[in-house]
Amino acid sequence: MFWAFLTQSLINGLLTGGVYGLIAVGLTLIFGVMKIINFAHGSLMMLGMYATFWAWSALHLDPYASLIVSVPLLFVLGALIQKFLVAPVMNAPEHNQLLLTLGIALFVENAALFAFTADPRFVQTHYLSVNYYVGPLTIKLVHLIAFGASLLITLLLYLLLSRTDLGKAIRAAAEEPEGALLMGIDVRRIFWISFGIGSACVGAAGTLISPFFPVDPHVGGLFVITAFVVVVLGGMGSFGGALLGGIIVGVGESVGAMFLPGSMKQMVTFVLFVLILLFRPNGLFGRRMA
Repeated sequence: MFWAFLTQSLINGLLTGGVYGLIAVGLTLIFGVMKIINFAHGSLMMLGMYATFWAWSALHLDPYASLIVSVPLLFVLGALIQKFLVAPVMNAPEHNQLLLTLGIALFVENAALFAFTADPRFVQTHYLSVNYYVGPLTIKLVHLIAFGASLLITLLLYLLLSRTDLGKAIRAAAEEPEGALLMGIDVRRIFWISFGIGSACVGAAGTLISPFFPVDPHVGGLFVITAFVVVVLGGMGSFGGALLGGIIVGVGESVGAMFLPGSMKQMVTFVLFVLILLFRPNGLFGRRMA
């Protein structure tokens, strides 16, 4: 019985970790290109979840089909935030940048609290209760979809960065912005595009978890800390590290829930964070863009 529970926890953690990885991929892209630590990342995810809820509630759109709403919406919002708010402080001291993104997060959360109230909202779908059984193990369809879509989006983003001219320009601007500018690359345009892509990734993650996670104005805070742990674990700027780090954190939380009561499972995340900072501060994959 113990081994069945353990295997179930490993599967649940793996599926959840894929979504954590997608959240962290958006965060690490923004940091890798602009060296900005974006504390507003979780708040943007919350907006993606609300976009999915209202698309489902008002337009009767399937939650996963609402990716066509949340992804472009968060891309545009992220691009505007970078162009009009972040760009003016790009050369400012790092603490100014941190305070700006934290201020954006607080503004977005309080605006959502004013507009939507603090009541949690739930997305109901006809396939929410669909499960697959493998012996004593249970795999929820919505978790499987979220995991598969997260991997697919991460793969598409990797191909964008590694196989397209836009991706090469993003990597050049991340590696050497002055040299990229001399080669004719519009670095300022690359910056807002990159911020938009990172925001679109976290918006997609918000959509993918909406069918099995309630949304409220403060939900972003639950995920942004985990995202930072994942990024540090995988290595700032590493896509592969972000994905692997997300899976490790997801599995750690899930297995930890077997032995720790209630919200104490979060202790596993923080223990991993401290251990990585102590013994491998550059993360599992160092500082790479892809």
